[in-house]
Amino acid sequence: MSQSQTAKYEPWNERDFTHVRPYGDTFDDGVVQLSFSLPVPFGEEAAEAARQLVVKMGLTEPAVVHQHDLGENFTFVILYAKTQAAVDYTKIKVAKVSGARMSFYEVNEYIKEQIGRKITIIGACTGTDAHTVGIDAIMNMKGYNGEYGLERYPMVEAYNLGSQVENEEMVAKAIEYNADAILVSQVVTQKDVHIPNLSQLVELLQAEGLREKLILVCGGPRISHELALELGYDAGFGPGTLAPDVASYVVQEMVKRGLK
Repeated sequence: MSQSQTAKYEPWNERDFTHVRPYGDTFDDGVVQLSFSLPVPFGEEAAEAARQLVVKMGLTEPAVVHQHDLGENFTFVILYAKTQAAVDYTKIKVAKVSGARMSFYEVNEYIKEQIGRKITIIGACTGTDAHTVGIDAIMNMKGYNGEYGLERYPMVEAYNLGSQVENEEMVAKAIEYNADAILVSQVVTQKDVHIPNLSQLVELLQAEGLREKLILVCGGPRISHELALELGYDAGFGPGTLAPDVASYVVQEMVKRGLK
């Protein structure tokens, strides 16, 4: 991209945060990138169908920059278009997980000093979910991205129950291990199957009188802290979460709630 094509923007302290729009080539031009698949054969008709669809979305000046034949009369399309819509950034409020993020060493020292015993955490992909990448990154000893998993924490008894664990089994294991916290990973979210599955676990824990006795956390690509709270969880973690993020929250919340 040439210098003349690069975005020209106002200094940070001079921007109008009450009227924020996306930009592509120049600041505030409203350019967005979209990609989607259409159930039509690859060709110019597919490109035109994509352009018309984007216009119906309320966007203008649609331009197809790439299309790919997916086979069996399906086409993948990438477009640029413009929007006049803007948001007031100054009024945005987002629910966030509270507490300071601590390191591996700080978490273990915190447990020693503030709780005085090892804590027990169980985790799994529940329901029909068989994708363990997320829960393994948090639980497994080797961890992920340079951070040890909870199995490596000397002050944590971590039990990774794996995939496709029924909610009833999670509750039974929580009782068996006298768990202080439960971590639920949900990667498979087609048709929002994760929502009733996550809700059911809360209901089962409540029925057993366990909900208020432990920390309940969920995470996954489509999990936000706000959604987690709505479903009855204590916290929700999205993509990029590492073991210290979860561990820091769990131990601080235990102390806050007097779960020693």
